[in-house]
Amino acid sequence: MQFLINIDVDNLDRAIAFYRDAFGLRVGRRLGAGAVEMLGGSAPMYLLENAAGTPAAGSASQARRYERHWTPLHLDMVVDDVEAAVEKAVAAGATLESEIRVNKWGAIAGLCDPFGHGFCLLEFRGRGYDEICT
Repeated sequence: MQFLINIDVDNLDRAIAFYRDAFGLRVGRRLGAGAVEMLGGSAPMYLLENAAGTPAAGSASQARRYERHWTPLHLDMVVDDVEAAVEKAVAAGATLESEIRVNKWGAIAGLCDPFGHGFCLLEFRGRGYDEICT
């Protein structure tokens, strides 16, 4: 099985710049006028340009929106230095929503991209999640 990450955005060029500048991803290939593949992480990320207000899915009654919204599914990105990664992401346009917190397994910060999608930056320390396994 392979996982792919698909992120709806309302401005493809701005999204390419954000994910390039924040995380060092690079354009792999363009998939028509409204989609681009970004490479450099452990799974390919596809940025899909869709206008705000359009249906979120085929028969869904919800419309796409790009102000900050909550969803039970979000991205966690593992980084080597969470402080530096937060600075880089914020400089690229992310919003820091929760300061860096240190846990037994490492450190975490909660952010939001310019398109309303929440994500976390994680820095594993020691044995990572194995620190909390019983």
